[in-house]
Amino acid sequence: MKAVFLDTVTLGNDVDLGPLQAVTGGLTCHERTTPEQVTERLQDFDTVLVNKVVLGREHFEACPELRTIAVVATGLNNIDLAAAQAFGIKVMNVTNYGRSTVAQHTMALILALATRLLDYNRDARNGTWAKSDMFCLMDYPIMELEGKTLGIVGYGDLGQGVAERARAFGMKIVLGCRPGQAPGEVDGYRRVPLDELLAQADVVSLHCLLTDDTRHMIGPRELGLMKSTALLINTSRGGLVDEGALAEALRNGDIAGAGFDVLTEEPPRHGNPLLAGDVPNLILTPHSAWASREARQRIVGITADNLASVAVAPGN
Repeated sequence: MKAVFLDTVTLGNDVDLGPLQAVTGGLTCHERTTPEQVTERLQDFDTVLVNKVVLGREHFEACPELRTIAVVATGLNNIDLAAAQAFGIKVMNVTNYGRSTVAQHTMALILALATRLLDYNRDARNGTWAKSDMFCLMDYPIMELEGKTLGIVGYGDLGQGVAERARAFGMKIVLGCRPGQAPGEVDGYRRVPLDELLAQADVVSLHCLLTDDTRHMIGPRELGLMKSTALLINTSRGGLVDEGALAEALRNGDIAGAGFDVLTEEPPRHGNPLLAGDVPNLILTPHSAWASREARQRIVGITADNLASVAVAPGN
């Protein structure tokens, strides 16, 4: 196996790439690769590892030796899958690596919004508390999670991890149907139509892949179905939500708050409606929910296992 990793910087500099070096028999590494450098750096390699580098038909045509693409992430939207199949290139990704860290981040967003943590922290530090005429501040409504309904849309590994942790807070779990899913029961939870979920949930948490069917699955109409006291959490993909509509819903008090780890464009070099300074009770984090060292090292191990399975397959 002759392998090259085009964007090692995306896994950080504190992970051990030894398992990848071992399974490939030596791995050529580049911290970053620009679109103009891709074809040149793929030459003579049969295996490429990427996270966010885009690979398409033009690369496959120019690099006939390429046989395997190992994506060190779950999403495959940067790979032209149809072209890869046409050229006989096997594409692998990594799943089930971030359950603990993404679920932890999701709960952190829920807790911070429910307790108005950032607002109270600000007022404790900026002198507002010191000027209070009593011992405490109660300026922002606090939501007690016990007994509240958490609606989870996307009940895969990450959604299941969030459900486990939310149960520890005494929350009731209801699942929502993604496009194409039918209502029913899963793991003892009811799965109901999305409109029904949005109307009854106190917190809605999204854990779906971004597809043509799920893009803007939460738009103005869906936001209008939610309770004015409800929270919307997205640690999955930015394109699942119409961000302009969400900004307006927060300004108008149509929902109580939102916590997002993802945006449609990342990084948001061209701006984003959610970055406006007047959007209230919104917490944004920079796609960092997955990024614990443990999770990133797990990605390396799973990718090594994926490549090992290719190495021992017949014909390799």
